[in-house]
Amino acid sequence: MRILFSLLFLALAFFLAFLLYKSIEEPINFQNERDLRTEAVSGKLEMIRNAQDLYRDITGVYAHNFDTLKQVLSEGKLPVIRVIGDADAVGGAEVTYDTTLIAARDTAANLGIVLDGIEKVPYTGADHGSPEATFDIAAKQIDYQSTTVPVVQVGVKQSAFMGKYGDARFQRYDQNYDPSKPIKFGDLTKPTLTGTWQ
Repeated sequence: MRILFSLLFLALAFFLAFLLYKSIEEPINFQNERDLRTEAVSGKLEMIRNAQDLYRDITGVYAHNFDTLKQVLSEGKLPVIRVIGDADAVGGAEVTYDTTLIAARDTAANLGIVLDGIEKVPYTGADHGSPEATFDIAAKQIDYQSTTVPVVQVGVKQSAFMGKYGDARFQRYDQNYDPSKPIKFGDLTKPTLTGTWQ
């Protein structure tokens, strides 16, 4: 009888140790996966922000969809202005401006902008066991402090790329985590390109 109790106690101890291990493992795995995925998504958003900046340099506004963004950056021309003379000189020094057009795709490549699949959210799609997601994109012009300015907003809800960790129950490990809240840059109500991850 004593041996039977010892074996039951040993089995119970192993079971409790397993439960303790699992209770520690899940929050660590969640945080590691969240850091990894958020870094990949924010990196892609930074690339899209650079693409939108370049698009605005060409057109004066932001792209309201990815097809237009890719087309203009693939086929458009970017003006480069060279100042000849000293524009700050006093006494009537002659200044001329020489404008040259260069291919936007070359500048995009130099900035590390990869247009192929730019709209796709990392960690989504068949390889990750979830539907493939694309970033939400919106752009318009607004009146801001008596001036018409272009604004843009690009982002995606965290639940789209967090996989099994996209459930609200994981908030117990981080009260600031809200899978329904987007990770994004920009704002449609004011001229800013700040990202929520910064």
